[in-house]
Amino acid sequence: MVNEINNNLLKYYIETWGCQMNEEDSEKLSGMLKRIGYTRTEDKNEAGIILFNTCCVRENAENKVFGNLGQLKKLKEKNPDLIIGICGCMMQQEGMADKILKQFPYVNIIFGTHNAYKFPEYLNRVKTEGVQIKEIFNKEEEIVEGLPIDRQSDVKAFVTIMYGCNNFCTYCIVPFVRGRERSRKPEDIINEIKDLVSKGYKEVTLLGQNVNSYGKGLENEVSFAELLRMINEIDGLERVRFMTSHPKDLNEDVIKAIKECGKLCEQIHLPVQSGSDRILKKMNRHYTREYYMSLVNKIKQEIPDVSITTDIIVGFPGETEEDFLDTLNLVKEVQYDSAFTFIYSRRNNTPADMMLNQVSEEDKHDRFNRLVEAVNNSVISKNKAYDGKVVEVLVEGTSKNDETKLSGRTRNGRLVNFSAEGVNIGDIVNVKITKAQNFSLVGEAIK
Repeated sequence: MVNEINNNLLKYYIETWGCQMNEEDSEKLSGMLKRIGYTRTEDKNEAGIILFNTCCVRENAENKVFGNLGQLKKLKEKNPDLIIGICGCMMQQEGMADKILKQFPYVNIIFGTHNAYKFPEYLNRVKTEGVQIKEIFNKEEEIVEGLPIDRQSDVKAFVTIMYGCNNFCTYCIVPFVRGRERSRKPEDIINEIKDLVSKGYKEVTLLGQNVNSYGKGLENEVSFAELLRMINEIDGLERVRFMTSHPKDLNEDVIKAIKECGKLCEQIHLPVQSGSDRILKKMNRHYTREYYMSLVNKIKQEIPDVSITTDIIVGFPGETEEDFLDTLNLVKEVQYDSAFTFIYSRRNNTPADMMLNQVSEEDKHDRFNRLVEAVNNSVISKNKAYDGKVVEVLVEGTSKNDETKLSGRTRNGRLVNFSAEGVNIGDIVNVKITKAQNFSLVGEAIK
């Protein structure tokens, strides 16, 4: 048993909650660990290091962390040398780190979003000095470039172009845990993408809390549209996506760039959050329903076959049935290609948490179910229109449901499972759709 534990000391397990930026943060943490000799495992029971990268946008994500931490107690008792670390957005909340250490005293390392680059230093101190580390930077620092990164795909990659958010939507805790907006230098972004292309990557997704704010604060300001055009010129790169766009900042220059640049995919994630002007104002979103619809119509007019996806919250404080019906009608009018739908979750230290007229759980769940039904009807209708069409697919791997088939996505983001011979992962192929399922497409590669 002792030899088995010792052999596992150089294995690590990472579990990630939250958004794509959290996923990329975990890729960097994994890269740091691999650089110093560790190997990844998907089995907690054989890991010498267990790291939880947390999210605090919704209460459910926090509850999952607490539940998983509780389950580690027996592992720690079985293997006292096990190192348990917790990081990410949840740790940036005031008092959270102390709460965790009090409830789970066997945790070894706690750090936040602003000092993740110091993780190898913390790990070394725990191993050599036997100390327990809690270090949370309350203010964002300069962007640290050149961190190693362990990509989870060999075909497509996340590339963060900016950090933080300045919008302060009343329901959102992100500006408090991710800090103010900071943009990476365009040359650093371009060099990272060129390096990815040299390693065979075909697609990148540019990440930021609000990518349309890119460039503010740089010594030589570069707009997001200008950055997109620069990336479009990179030889060997096939596809470019980005998220997330705040509707108030998505301008005609960006729409024009997508229309004119062949590598920019016809897909825009445009969170609406609510279809009610009254609720949008309470959310501090800085746009109206009319403005949002005019933007959607402009996008559809300028970019043929565009896919528009969104985020929607139901049950925001004070939301009435009439407000909800405004949202439901907007969903039916826009006909989204997909949507992330959420029940409003109270977050400490946000203005919405202190608002009166909190919506009952019963009403929240009723509205959520009706919203999901409307979104699904839209998605299914959009997919059915692809029956018999030929689409361009980037092959990402084998199908999760049928290993005899390959899987990939169209330029506008639709999942396609298809049969093919002589096709490799990373290839771009034409696929004829033979069956349009509710949430994916089935087809055959054609020569």
